Amino acid sequence: MCVTRIRSLCIRALAALAVVAVSATAWPGPAHARPRAVTVQTLHFDAGGGCDIVGGLYTPSSATRSTPASAILTTNGFAGSKDDLTGSALMFAKRGYVVLAYSGLGFGGSGCRVTLDTPSIDGRAASKLISYLGGSSGIAYRDRSHRAPAAPVRNVRLDDRGSDGRHHAYDPRVGMVGGSYGGQIQFATASVDPRLDTIVPMATWNDLSYSVFPNSVGQTRGVTTATPGAAKINWGMTFAAGGIVSGVTDPAVTPDRLTGCPNFPREVCDGVVEGITSGVPEPRVVDRLRAGSVARYLDRVRIPTLLIQGQNDTLFNLNESLATYRGLRANGVPTGLIWYSGGHSGPAAPGDFDEKRPDPARQYVARRQIEWIDHYLAGSPGSTGPTFAYFRDWVSYRGDAAPAYATSAEVDLDSTVTYPFVDRTAHFTTPPFGLPTTGDSPDGLKLITAPSHDVPGTFARWDSAPLRGSTDVVGAPTVKLRLRTNVRPFAPVADRLVVFVRIQDVAPSGQVTTVGDQVAPARIADPTRPATITVPAFVHRFDRGHRIRVLVSGGSTNYRGGSVPAPVTITAGAQQTLTLPIR
Repeated sequence: MCVTRIRSLCIRALAALAVVAVSATAWPGPAHARPRAVTVQTLHFDAGGGCDIVGGLYTPSSATRSTPASAILTTNGFAGSKDDLTGSALMFAKRGYVVLAYSGLGFGGSGCRVTLDTPSIDGRAASKLISYLGGSSGIAYRDRSHRAPAAPVRNVRLDDRGSDGRHHAYDPRVGMVGGSYGGQIQFATASVDPRLDTIVPMATWNDLSYSVFPNSVGQTRGVTTATPGAAKINWGMTFAAGGIVSGVTDPAVTPDRLTGCPNFPREVCDGVVEGITSGVPEPRVVDRLRAGSVARYLDRVRIPTLLIQGQNDTLFNLNESLATYRGLRANGVPTGLIWYSGGHSGPAAPGDFDEKRPDPARQYVARRQIEWIDHYLAGSPGSTGPTFAYFRDWVSYRGDAAPAYATSAEVDLDSTVTYPFVDRTAHFTTPPFGLPTTGDSPDGLKLITAPSHDVPGTFARWDSAPLRGSTDVVGAPTVKLRLRTNVRPFAPVADRLVVFVRIQDVAPSGQVTTVGDQVAPARIADPTRPATITVPAFVHRFDRGHRIRVLVSGGSTNYRGGSVPAPVTITAGAQQTLTLPIR
């Protein structure tokens, strides 16, 4: 799934999967979950438009024509392949599910360009695979040239009707799992195919324009804003490198994929260039990013959804999962939310989730995935778990990470605390040309890492008094600022004031930690009015004796800041506040 990091420099040559028998060890579960022997067969699929999709079909010995099984469809994270899904596919297949793991378009031996999980392209391609699992012929082949047809599937359970209440041809009982790029495709597929029954997207985005050009002020719905924020330089270049390398190293690549913007639509390369040069993408780039984002078509996703988002993730932060969760729940969709310990910026904690070797007997998130799928696909009467669960890294445990999780029936609570935090007037100047002035923990491939310390005169900071007791923050803090600057209101977007806000934990020893390595860029349209900045959510305990720091700066090593240098004054007063969601 590539959810712990984008392995764009680790793309391997594809190894053809032969039909093999796999043994398993038992784990607790419902009666139908006794381990099965599994065979794996490599297949090629006609996705239309000249696209070949390569996949692996995992068939448990218990799935036969007389005893059909439910099915799982899964695909890889960005720059990965179907081979990355072996652990997850075997986990489900050993429990009796027929699993089809495939390489997404543009990756891992599959044809066509990378089209960012767009419903009309990637979603329709996945829909063809659902038809195959439902028994349709003329889709699967044993060879890349599509000359040797594969036998239709006859061991998958069929449904009488889809999520729209209507009968559909070749309708299997099927769910989707996967992370990152393999998470968003689940939304894309659900939006175009009512035959899909449930999804478990992990570590993925709500609005890709926010993921790449986040603006933490002026959000109109969820994380979406009318004006792009600051470009993520390290992550942007990491994505571009991953997609291009995937195209160049694929032995089955067609020459047209390497023309123009290699392996991508033209807008992707334009967006990377614009991000580096001005920090502001053209509207057509934003539109392309949003075309592959569930925020645009959320009302078309109507099936049970378990969202799993990483607390260790500066690419797709927790606010993206909050936006999707709130939107689905508002539409009456059965939805659960897990904030787990891993993500694109680092591995999960022991006993939480291992994407290569998921084990529901010993890993909290793997078990929650199984419970959800068993309930909605296999009809298990067991619980799907609490509505909201989050990992607490300050709780010690051994083995399974379950003791480190807290749970709740509600995601949004009214328990907050607000601090007036500016006790003195502060002045600083934002740098020219978007230069980095504050050293953040480097993202992605870490292509930009300097400076290691904040440049004097380019930031302001305020500390709370030492805390009298521990304070547990779970959610997205907000910072209300009143700024004075010479930047005129509603200046051209590229010339607007850009600042970066961080919440930091200052230990009695003086050690400073930016909580979750999260940064909130804000491109402010009207600096004459108070700005409310929504910081990416985190789960963190501020211990007794520690101080809570608010740092406001003009630059970051991970972002392309504002183009025009500007003096900034933040005056003391009760109107400058920090609001923290407390549990």
